[in-house]
Amino acid sequence: MSGTRPSVSLLVSTYNWPRALELVLESVRQQRVLPVEVVIADDGSRDDTRRLIERLTPGFPVPLVHVWHEDTGFRLAAIRNKGIAAARGDYIVQIDGDILLHPAFIAAHSAFARRGVWVQGSRALLNASCTARLLNGTQRDVTGLSAGVQQRQNALYIPWLSRFIRGPRDGMQRVRGAHMAFWREDLVRVNGYDERIEGWGREDSELATRLINADVQRRNLKFAAVAYHLWHTSANFDSVTRNHQRLERTRHERLVRTELGLDQYLGREQFA
Repeated sequence: MSGTRPSVSLLVSTYNWPRALELVLESVRQQRVLPVEVVIADDGSRDDTRRLIERLTPGFPVPLVHVWHEDTGFRLAAIRNKGIAAARGDYIVQIDGDILLHPAFIAAHSAFARRGVWVQGSRALLNASCTARLLNGTQRDVTGLSAGVQQRQNALYIPWLSRFIRGPRDGMQRVRGAHMAFWREDLVRVNGYDERIEGWGREDSELATRLINADVQRRNLKFAAVAYHLWHTSANFDSVTRNHQRLERTRHERLVRTELGLDQYLGREQFA
C-alpha cells in the first residue's frame, strides 16, 4: 500500500438509538472523501434500527452493511468482531453510533494512516442542550463554535498541527473505543477484540495493549479528524472491575492474541 491511501471501512457500533445513528450517517453523507462502506455493528437493537438502515440504504452514497446479533447483554467486543469480519476495506476507522463527523474526517484518517500503527482519535463533547437540539432537528449541524461544545480544543480543525501531536504511547492512558483506527490485517493478527470482555469497559484498552505487544505502535490524531460526541447518561460500570483484571493479565503476560476473538467469523457471510 506504499504510496497510496488505504480503502477505508467505517465501523459504527450502535444499540437502540436510531435517531443518533441517523445523525451519524448524515455526517457520513457529507464527507469530502467517502469510505468504501459503512459497517453498522448492532449489539441487538430493536427493529426500528433495522428499518432506519433499510430506509437510508437505497440513496446512500456507499453501501450500508448491517451486522446484528441477538440482545443478550452488552457484547460490544463480539459485535465489533463481527463487523470487522464483514468489512472489506483494508483500513478500519471505528466510531460509536453517537459520534458526529467533521466533513474532512475520513480524508484525515486516510492521510494519517501508516503501516505498523494504530490510531487513537479525539472527540469534543456535546452537552445535553446541544444534543437535544440536534436530535429534535432545531439545530442542523455542529461546529467548534456551536453553543454547548465542551472540550472545545478537540473541535479545532488545524490539520497541519496533527503531525506534532504525541500524547500517550501505551494502551492504558486515554484509550477511547469511540474513535480509533486500525489496519484490518493487524486486527486479524491479534484476533480482534477479546469476547470474554462483556459489559461496559476495557475492551478497547485490552485490544490496544495486545496491538502494542505485537509491535503495532500507537499514534494520536488531533486537529484533523474532528468528531463530536452526543451527550447521554452514564454507562453501567458494574463490569469494569472484572474486565480490568483481564486487561491487567494481558499487560503483565504481554499477550498478543485472544483465544476468543475475530477468527470465529472470518470467512463467514452470516453473522447472527
